[in-house]
Amino acid sequence: MTNLIKILDEKDKRLRKISSDIVFPLSNEDKNLINEMLEHLVNSQIEEIAKEYNLRPGMGLAAIQLGIAKKYFVIAHEQEDKSFNRYTIINPKIISHSEELIYAGGGEGCLSVNRDVEGIIPRYARITIEYRDINGNTQQLRAREELAIAVQHELDHLNGILFIDKIDKDNPFKDEEKMRMI
Repeated sequence: MTNLIKILDEKDKRLRKISSDIVFPLSNEDKNLINEMLEHLVNSQIEEIAKEYNLRPGMGLAAIQLGIAKKYFVIAHEQEDKSFNRYTIINPKIISHSEELIYAGGGEGCLSVNRDVEGIIPRYARITIEYRDINGNTQQLRAREELAIAVQHELDHLNGILFIDKIDKDNPFKDEEKMRMI
């Protein structure tokens, strides 16, 4: 396992910065960091490794969460067979989304928010983004359900938004009946 990466806490003002577009080619420093970020996420979801290194489980991580205001994030999405689909998303743009809204039944979490937070965060059930891969090639990703929530959560980070900002302070479960829980 590589060096443990340092994830900023929600109180750190750098998390509120809006990230800048990446200019290609990607630097070796960024490529190495992307690999470390993905490795961290995969290890955090493997119970034995997470326990040994005291890692909180996470599915996504944005560069800004490490204090780097560059427009990229990674996702390690565990599959039923315990393998992981790994995504490196650079300079993403939403090109379409469903009208249907969903929310995570167990609530959303964030590696930068080290506490339980009650409430629902409305997310699109399906989303399509256009982005650049690690080599600068334009790609599209159509995401549904859990992956769609993760993509939207990480996109928010690139704009200086934390999931806690999207919870209605006066009514944390506002409009719950207008959305589908997953």
